[in-house]
Amino acid sequence: MNNQPTGRIKYLRGKEPFPPVSEARQDGLLAAGGNLGIERLITAYSSGIFPWFDEWSPILWYSPEVRCIFEPNSFITRKSLRQSIRNGGFTVSFDQNFDAVINLCSSVHQSESSGTWIVPQMIEAYTALHIAGYAHSLEVWHQQKLVGGLYGVSLGKVFFGESMFQLKTDASKVALHYLCKTLFEKGFHFIDAQMETPHLISLGAQLIDRELYISNLENALKHETYKGSWKKLLNNER
Repeated sequence: MNNQPTGRIKYLRGKEPFPPVSEARQDGLLAAGGNLGIERLITAYSSGIFPWFDEWSPILWYSPEVRCIFEPNSFITRKSLRQSIRNGGFTVSFDQNFDAVINLCSSVHQSESSGTWIVPQMIEAYTALHIAGYAHSLEVWHQQKLVGGLYGVSLGKVFFGESMFQLKTDASKVALHYLCKTLFEKGFHFIDAQMETPHLISLGAQLIDRELYISNLENALKHETYKGSWKKLLNNER
């Protein structure tokens, strides 16, 4: 991870507000410091900002010029994935084991050469968001073993995806497929995937500029946020 600040940016102290997102650097870096409390995180996501840092950095806040999103009905389910969904023996659940999902996301990324931004401070913060009813997980099971999943934050009618993992081929795609399918059924406007990757684009993600993203976000946030476990909300047993 190479996102250390190289120029002057605002350092947040206490409850000091975020600067306007238009002041973000070209790489999207907007500010540093502050904390990862529930109020700060909700304010950040509601403003088009998210934290992204590693164990050697202060807390860093980003608002990229270009955002990667999924419209819930835009996910591309290719033939091989449809076969995995039908015949692969996968089942999915929501909010059944948030702790396992976030820790596996961290450990799987840690084993990769790029390292992980899901440091203990982030795990603690998003676990608190989960307990408060804002952060949610989707689990993918195979033969009663957790083999894939994702987690993120839900506000209004937008889901802010944070990370996903897989321990079995296609498990993360299955997770994203069911997330998109379920959120489409529930009238969500979009899923924020934050940063572009070729993998996400191949699955149907699109890129929009920050101005359009903020406009779409404001519209999605006009809807009430459902706080609480998604087990009951989504009637998700499959």
